[in-house]
Amino acid sequence: MESSYHKEELSALLQQYEDLKTGKKHTFLEEEAFERIIDYFDDVEDLPKALEAARLATTQFPYSSMLMIKKADLLIAMQQYHRALEILDKAALFDNNDINIYILKTDAYLALDQQDKAVDILEQALHLFEGEERIELLFDLADVYDNYEVFDKVFDCLKLILEQDVTNEEALHKICFWTDFTGRNEESIRLHTHIIDEHPYNVLAWFNLAAAYQGLKLYEKAIDAYQYAIVIDEKFDYAYRNMADAYIRLRKYKEAIEALEKVLELSRPEELIYEAIGHCYHKLNQFAKARFHYKKAIHISPYDSKLYYKIACTYMGEQHWQSAIKQLEAAMRIHRLRPDYSLAIGQCYMQLEQYKEAVQYFGNVVSIRPKGMAGWNELIRCLYVAGYYAEALKQATIAIKATQGKPIFLFYMAITLLKMNKRKEALLKLEEALQQSPQLVKKIIQLDSTILQNNRIVALISRYKKRTH
Repeated sequence: MESSYHKEELSALLQQYEDLKTGKKHTFLEEEAFERIIDYFDDVEDLPKALEAARLATTQFPYSSMLMIKKADLLIAMQQYHRALEILDKAALFDNNDINIYILKTDAYLALDQQDKAVDILEQALHLFEGEERIELLFDLADVYDNYEVFDKVFDCLKLILEQDVTNEEALHKICFWTDFTGRNEESIRLHTHIIDEHPYNVLAWFNLAAAYQGLKLYEKAIDAYQYAIVIDEKFDYAYRNMADAYIRLRKYKEAIEALEKVLELSRPEELIYEAIGHCYHKLNQFAKARFHYKKAIHISPYDSKLYYKIACTYMGEQHWQSAIKQLEAAMRIHRLRPDYSLAIGQCYMQLEQYKEAVQYFGNVVSIRPKGMAGWNELIRCLYVAGYYAEALKQATIAIKATQGKPIFLFYMAITLLKMNKRKEALLKLEEALQQSPQLVKKIIQLDSTILQNNRIVALISRYKKRTH
């Protein structure tokens, strides 16, 4: 009933306004009536009519700062920023205590890409207002600094808000991100400890305190604070997420799985969560359970190639090389040029003693990452194991140049020369390698322990062992 009354009242008001415009009747409208008419046209998104009403209103009431502000707001919406600023300056002469003057001036200056002036306006206004209005200005100032990319000042604004209103939810939500972004974790710890002293059941303050500890890699303290947050709100899924990450960092995979399973209970299924659970089971060498969760992640995100790669790694952990190859081929159908996929599939073929296929994939890694150690390492090892000694020697020579003289390749050259019955050259190359990095000799002994059957090789290695002890 009330609604229809208001509609009739508005309809009558609009008719009076039309009469005033056309001069049909001698009509007078109050300031508040004009305000309602302007708002009506604004609400129905007829900005030209709203502006026309505002212009008429300000001729009828030339000293009304409220109507001037309405008019300036419309001009900003219609991108007439300079005119809006002129009117707002005029409005400030009549009432400089209206917060909207400063907020609209800020909007206009930002639209004109004059962030420095927007900052000046808001910083001046901070001295004129207090309470909720000051908090509103601080939020606006934080947004300006964000646009301006002065990120430490964003943190400062949010900190000022929380010093004034310690339980302001919007500020508590935002400061968590900006603490992480600016790295101001110690300040955040002090701020949130103070808030918790006053409000020990403030769940966001506990969460932010935990996140700040996590930012400093103080994972045990972070977990304790997340536990408090969960006691206060047992359905706080982000606390469980972050706590799981902290447990993973501490290699406490069982605890991490419990936290992640809680996330699944509280929120919709996500690829990231299933993948993280899979990762934890993988680290615990529970390969079947890891695969189960990686496959759940694939169900949500079937084109994420790294999930197929991770499943392949579980099969490699079980030495099921053919199953691993099948998953790696699926990954490579999505991302053909990922060197880690080629490296893994090469390793599988090497285990299956299918050396030509392995060499082909290791060759792919080297061509994609010519300066990377891993590809060269596997390629040369594979050529050596396969008995392609001349090619192994050639590739080791190229690898030394490509990797700026990494000594491991000198060792590979030495044992390859030995296999080619070039004993003198082999001993010279081995000595050169031992001079540079004697500890790496373990790697070539692991690759081929038969070199220890050569007395001169053993003597040379022993000599450098004595030097390093």
